[in-house]
Amino acid sequence: MLKVAMLSGWHVHAYDYARQFGRRNDAKVTVVWDEEPERGKKFAADFGVDFEADLDAVLARSDVDAVAVDAPTNMHREVMVKAANAGKHIFTEKVLALTIEDCMAIKEAVEKNGVKFCISFPHRTHPHNLFAKQVIEKELLGKITMFRVRNAHNGSSGGWLPPHFYNEDQCGGGAMIDLGAHPMYLVRWLMGKPAEMASAFTKVTGNPVEDNAVSLMKYADGAIAISETGFVSARSPFMLEVYGTDGNLTINGDVVRLISAKANPDVPGVVVPQLPPPLPSAIDQFVDAILNGGEIVFGMDDAIALTEMMVAAYKAHEQGGFVKV
Repeated sequence: MLKVAMLSGWHVHAYDYARQFGRRNDAKVTVVWDEEPERGKKFAADFGVDFEADLDAVLARSDVDAVAVDAPTNMHREVMVKAANAGKHIFTEKVLALTIEDCMAIKEAVEKNGVKFCISFPHRTHPHNLFAKQVIEKELLGKITMFRVRNAHNGSSGGWLPPHFYNEDQCGGGAMIDLGAHPMYLVRWLMGKPAEMASAFTKVTGNPVEDNAVSLMKYADGAIAISETGFVSARSPFMLEVYGTDGNLTINGDVVRLISAKANPDVPGVVVPQLPPPLPSAIDQFVDAILNGGEIVFGMDDAIALTEMMVAAYKAHEQGGFVKV
């Protein structure tokens, strides 16, 4: 039985992760810590477990094998380094940390103490995105020339995001660093590391951080990638488009369409493909890796790569032009 401490209810996904652990028959939440005690007490009460106000005391408990980190992003280094040094396995919400320096400190602690690490990259488990990876790796579209991915909701314009999601010190930014993490890790996974990046961030609802954001990336081979996100788009479907010299792949929500002479030489038009099965969720990968030696398909290097992309995106916004990644 894997015994898990929930480290903060700050992030909107904290309750979801606690429920996912609880749905398994080989894992359970045993204690909650929160940098805001009142929120933490409610979190603990809702799941019928202990609340502990002292992080060091949580990490010293014998009924804690692993931690799920949903604390403010600017606390990630402190919390994760302590957890690793206490020998606790680490699951974390994205992004890993706000700077590469902080990421490297976390990596060093994880490797030194031999603990398992998993970051939540759910879009890398989805069948349509796994199919996009296959298409690109098999070069079914020829040379990739353009890539676009969009993930947005109306959390700001709809008024349902918590106020602390607009705290720049805690979050490191707004829509791009939070919801935009999903498009950004998909860009890095599917297209690789870009050479340069530019950004356009705006504030539609007047909050202290951006709620509407786009980053544009250039690659050494001439390809272009676009990462779009925002908190001000109602009913916006997930969209991913890949264009190449020999065809294109479009994903609109769960509708996947492929045009490729290489994949379907006898079919000149659109094909709706058979998709691969989904991968296990990040939580399931994490638990299975600890208890059964299973694989975590997105780990520390992927987490650091995402922070690298975000650092470049915000630097480009601040400087008003292309920056090197």
